[in-house]
Amino acid sequence: MALFRRKKATGKPGEWFYCLKHGKVEEGPECPALDRLGPYPTAAEAGRAIATAEERNEEWEQDPRWNDQGGSAPRGTGS
Repeated sequence: MALFRRKKATGKPGEWFYCLKHGKVEEGPECPALDRLGPYPTAAEAGRAIATAEERNEEWEQDPRWNDQGGSAPRGTGS
């Protein structure tokens, strides 16, 4: 008997996720929240999850409200 049971991923049919671990789009979801992005309203949008995240990161790096230096800080510097 296992002391800890793996929690079943929660979600609803019609919600789409991108699984970072498996590199695929899932409906449901199938994998734990730690390994996925979403939910998205369509499979196509879930398929663009990495591109969407990169676009948002770039917007935030250029946003003066989040970057006191006004420009793009080098990645990994934390400033």
